[in-house]
Amino acid sequence: MYKSIFINYEQSGIMYDIAIISGDGIGKEVMESAEYLLDKLDLNFNFNYGEAGFECFNRNGTTLPEETVKIAKSSDATLFGASTSTPGQPSPIINLRKELDVYANLRPIKSYRGIKSIAQGIDFIIVRENTEGLYSQIEYDDDEKVIAERVITRKASEKISDVAFKLAKRRKLKSKVTCVHKSNVLKVTDGVFKESFYKIAKNYPKITTEDFYVDAMAMYLITNPLNFDVIVSTNLFGDILSDESAGLVGGLGLAPSGNIGDDNGLFEPVHGSAPDIAGKGIANPCSMILSTAMMLDYIGEKETATRVNNAVEKVVCAGKVLTPDLGGTAKTMEMTQAIVKELI
Repeated sequence: MYKSIFINYEQSGIMYDIAIISGDGIGKEVMESAEYLLDKLDLNFNFNYGEAGFECFNRNGTTLPEETVKIAKSSDATLFGASTSTPGQPSPIINLRKELDVYANLRPIKSYRGIKSIAQGIDFIIVRENTEGLYSQIEYDDDEKVIAERVITRKASEKISDVAFKLAKRRKLKSKVTCVHKSNVLKVTDGVFKESFYKIAKNYPKITTEDFYVDAMAMYLITNPLNFDVIVSTNLFGDILSDESAGLVGGLGLAPSGNIGDDNGLFEPVHGSAPDIAGKGIANPCSMILSTAMMLDYIGEKETATRVNNAVEKVVCAGKVLTPDLGGTAKTMEMTQAIVKELI
């Protein structure tokens, strides 16, 4: 589903080269869960390992070595764990997204029976523009003030809107796309984003459209989350709203994401490296495993991806083997093994 949104794709069904970048903190622990699951599938994978993050900087003097970028570019898909921020250094995940030109960040949000949620039946996806906005990282000091440049282009805005409409068409749920912006204040930059959205909407006359200011949208996600299907927004707004949305359905431990472009796919949990619990073996593996399912879908193994998603749902809804963030006492690998058990 995911790769077909960008290009026509035929799976090889032979051997998949997967880049593995664990990063720091619980990134290593949840990546172990992803590898354990992939090893149990009736598919052939070749894992190529790369470094990134805070520990990588301490070893190599860079948060994202060129070798890691080469590994990711030469692989069929990339799995990324999490990275700890390094003071004064660029974000490795943001730079890796740029290097791979994965311009669409897809973040599915779904409620699970038995897990505390704002409402049951929540099922929407946030489509976040991934290459520009304030995350362009163009900042400088001008004597008495510091300045950050917000870059919005028509080309990128139209591309991400088109992805959102294609997703709505394939999801076949509400067939609606919601554009989120702040054009009443950011009249030029978000004005371009909104205009681009409605320009692309003309190509999809059967899909319902609407748009909201980001502050109003933050409220509507809480007061009426069942109203949404596909949400498209700029980089920073999409990032913030996706974390808020994860809070609606049980937390970041249930929030996967995929970064996809015309040639590459990079998949990662929405949560960070969580240094406060790193090494304790209690990190929730679901976000990483669900991201791995998105990766399987991307490489053409849609049936297996569905099986993995269903296995996660069965374990979570059963409520017997849950990590502490979901109200249980299970360790990371205990929950991972319970999910894998549903597959075999």
